[in-house]
Amino acid sequence: MNKKMLNSKLLSLMLAGASLPLGALAQGLTVSGHVQDTTGESVAYATVTVPGSKTMTLTDANGNFKLNVKPGATLRVTYIGYKTATVKADGTVVITLEDNSMLNEAVVIGYGTAKKNDLTGSVTAIKPDDKNHGLQTSAQDMIQGKVAGVNVVSSSGAPGGAATIRIRGGSSLNAKNDPLIVIDGLALDNDGLEGSPNALTLVNPNDIESFTVLKDASATAIYGSRASNGVIIITTKKGRKNTRPHVSYNGNVSVSTNTKYLDVLNAQEFIDLVRRRTGLTDDAAWQASEYYNSLGYWNAAGQHLFADTDWQKEIYRTAVSTDHNITLSGGIKNMPYRVSFGYTNQKGTLKTSDYSRYTGSFNISPTFLQDHLSVNLNGKFMCSRSSFANTDAIGQALNMDPTKPVYDDRAEAKEYGGFWQWPATADFGDSEWTHTSNGLAVGNPVATLLQQENIGKSRSLQGNLELDYKVHGFEDLRLHVNGGMEVAHGHSDKTCLPTDYGHMYYGSKGWNEADKYNLSLNMYAQYSKNFTEAHHFDAMLGYEWQHFHRKSDFSYPVYYPSTHREHPGELTNPNYFAEKNSLFKTEYYLVRPVGGINLVHT
Repeated sequence: MNKKMLNSKLLSLMLAGASLPLGALAQGLTVSGHVQDTTGESVAYATVTVPGSKTMTLTDANGNFKLNVKPGATLRVTYIGYKTATVKADGTVVITLEDNSMLNEAVVIGYGTAKKNDLTGSVTAIKPDDKNHGLQTSAQDMIQGKVAGVNVVSSSGAPGGAATIRIRGGSSLNAKNDPLIVIDGLALDNDGLEGSPNALTLVNPNDIESFTVLKDASATAIYGSRASNGVIIITTKKGRKNTRPHVSYNGNVSVSTNTKYLDVLNAQEFIDLVRRRTGLTDDAAWQASEYYNSLGYWNAAGQHLFADTDWQKEIYRTAVSTDHNITLSGGIKNMPYRVSFGYTNQKGTLKTSDYSRYTGSFNISPTFLQDHLSVNLNGKFMCSRSSFANTDAIGQALNMDPTKPVYDDRAEAKEYGGFWQWPATADFGDSEWTHTSNGLAVGNPVATLLQQENIGKSRSLQGNLELDYKVHGFEDLRLHVNGGMEVAHGHSDKTCLPTDYGHMYYGSKGWNEADKYNLSLNMYAQYSKNFTEAHHFDAMLGYEWQHFHRKSDFSYPVYYPSTHREHPGELTNPNYFAEKNSLFKTEYYLVRPVGGINLVHT
């Protein structure tokens, strides 16, 4: 073999060897990726594109995607609220998106997703802020002051109490102006229960991933007329596949106090005011007058004394509240999971008011059929106890005579529970009970709080199963089914002692009870296609069914005190105070088709 032939064969071998990687590269590259945020939480339905081409896809509910690209291609990932991320394509990639509140490209709008600039109405999406938020007992606390055009005002300030939420003001004079609340695809009825007046206490704020607020009447195109006051869509957190178990805990302690009180007269100022009004300038005449003797109080020793009671400070307190949450999350192969437990104890600054709640939630979100079928199963449980203070005490504290003491050591005060009250002669026909309330006088505000007890307890269970299937060979078409339910029970017991100024001698004891359930099913098919970078087509056709049912009952009989000789602890006059059947039931259905077509040119 001569040298020229040898060089020719070597060149042929080199070219053949070089052609192998070139051929392999020419076959393309399949990228398996996962998109997450900086906390490690999955980002669902993020858009993954290859710049300069028509290649694109969306991440599934667990933040995963697969995409066939050319070798050396670049991937661009975008999602609402995050900065655009650009990475080089590889066999397996994990892409982390950084927060950017100015980026609003795609939002979940109830049935499918849409680009924000394609929507005719105003939409805002936010992620909860973990920094310096204080005690948050309800989802409403997380959006207060965070979304333009959304006003959240506490209805009473009571622990665990409801709030009035208005999106761009009210639109009705007579009907409700509350927005529609949707949690993980289940639309709520917004009505609280006995013991839990706030429907949003069902979900623990620690479990919330994001809020989407549809602000105007265009939301009716998605949810119907019930969304005419806007919609608040709440999405809860999920686990992440192929990750080790991760346990996290967060808790806080907060202190609440009234920093300011209404300016009222102290004892001496009140005495001087009364004296000026009487015109009695002579000390002897003043001290002999009925006005002087009606001020202050007489103790058991017969002494005429003057207290200096700040009634506002007597009914308020410094309240210490706590909140604890523990979470276990991770992923077993293709099955992400998340389990959480929470406990909240919120004390009110008004004495006898407090709220405690236990919550639990779980979520599993596996994928099957090469990530074409996504399953999302979640459940939430809440058990709460509320102690409702009698707010009449607030007005009484402003009007009560500051020269009177809180407690009275005289024998007749036993009929007022040992509290000082303006006396009046009773006519109950009972020689052992000779005093009653004075209808012209203000009651002792401390007694008003301590001699009434109103305890409410509630339980609620919510769950839903969501299936999302990207049709094999036709991945631009998604089939979606979501079935959900909510079952809740509430019960409250109210007791007014016979010594209570407003329920003298007879007292009062009764209960309220309510049960409700909410069942829903919605299904739709959505076709979404980018024909070019400037032309996008989206079509959706579906069906929704929902059933709301509620029943309630109550009974408030009047009873004799235990001191009554003839009927100790028994009901008075059964013919008058007998329990009546007060059961009330209501139910309604929502059945409707849903659909829409959107063709966008940019």
